[in-house]
Amino acid sequence: MTSPLAQLAANGVSIWLDDLSRSRIVSGGLRDLISSRSVCGVTTNPTIFAGALAKGDGYQAQVAELAAAGTSAVDAIFEITTKDVADACDIFADVYADSKGFDGRVSIEVEPGLANDAAGTVKQAKELFAKVNRENVMIKIPATKPGLQAITDVIAAGISVNVTLIFSLARYRAVIAAYIEGLKQAKANGHDLSKIHSVGSFFVSRVDLEINKRLEAVGTTDARTLMNKAALANARLAYQVFEQEFATADWAELAAAGANVQRPLMASTGVKDPALPDTLYVTELVAPQLVNTMPEKTMEAVFDHGVVPANSIQGRYEEANLILMAISACGVSYDEATQVLEDEGVSKFIISWNELVETVETALKAAN
Repeated sequence: MTSPLAQLAANGVSIWLDDLSRSRIVSGGLRDLISSRSVCGVTTNPTIFAGALAKGDGYQAQVAELAAAGTSAVDAIFEITTKDVADACDIFADVYADSKGFDGRVSIEVEPGLANDAAGTVKQAKELFAKVNRENVMIKIPATKPGLQAITDVIAAGISVNVTLIFSLARYRAVIAAYIEGLKQAKANGHDLSKIHSVGSFFVSRVDLEINKRLEAVGTTDARTLMNKAALANARLAYQVFEQEFATADWAELAAAGANVQRPLMASTGVKDPALPDTLYVTELVAPQLVNTMPEKTMEAVFDHGVVPANSIQGRYEEANLILMAISACGVSYDEATQVLEDEGVSKFIISWNELVETVETALKAAN
């Protein structure tokens, strides 16, 4: 029997796990997911590392070593997280080679406090890339306005980038433009374009949460019938943007020089509303060249009872447009909602980062 996850992969979706911990690496559990769950990549963020380090599994020896050396909490985080990412990169090395660099990727994020500091983001991206020292690492950069310049500069340096926290279609177009400009500069700098990869991480479930709240406040029957429809509509239109932006003459010239498309990645695909099907943001977002990064709970739900269509995106753009237009007609501002989500996303990662620093400070003190 072919599992729903294997079917999803066969239909063109790359399954990346949205989680990483040392215990998962050391136990062999991460490697097992490659064969048992068709997992071909990993994404991380400050919240994931905060959770892993708070549990402490497998980190004691390195924490003791760092404490003995008098390492600060921030420097210790750098050492600990880059080791996990480098080890995960090694686990996915064969997947990376077999997919010619599209998969087998492990993402590590710049400090969230740098979200509005382009120069600081570029500096840390280069430091993370050098420290992990694996070709299949991806540096995560948030899609804030200052982040756009950082994306261009980091791509221009020949470093692969996972652009995170994308909520609006307009910002997604700007992200693709930043990537393409980076490739032009990389080419001028003499980099091999075929080695540079990128994904644009379009957040899904949080869009429904924010838009639902606003539709509920409107309170009409028309508004309520539109609840839980914005996220899928938005994500499907993001895929249309991907198709449009990588079908231009400008892109064809870069592709001829070996450049790779920036694939759309669906993030935040765990369902937040328990009334919704727990596989909704996976099975309703199936198309070629797509990545879906899933929390383990969502991945297991799809494996257990997901019904995977051949394609649930292409051919549904008109329907998606009508949904967003109807939401707007109710008086809900798409632009305002997506900006709130971006601001909240940065803020939540900063909170997680601060918790991570506190956790590591406590661990370092306890080890002394």
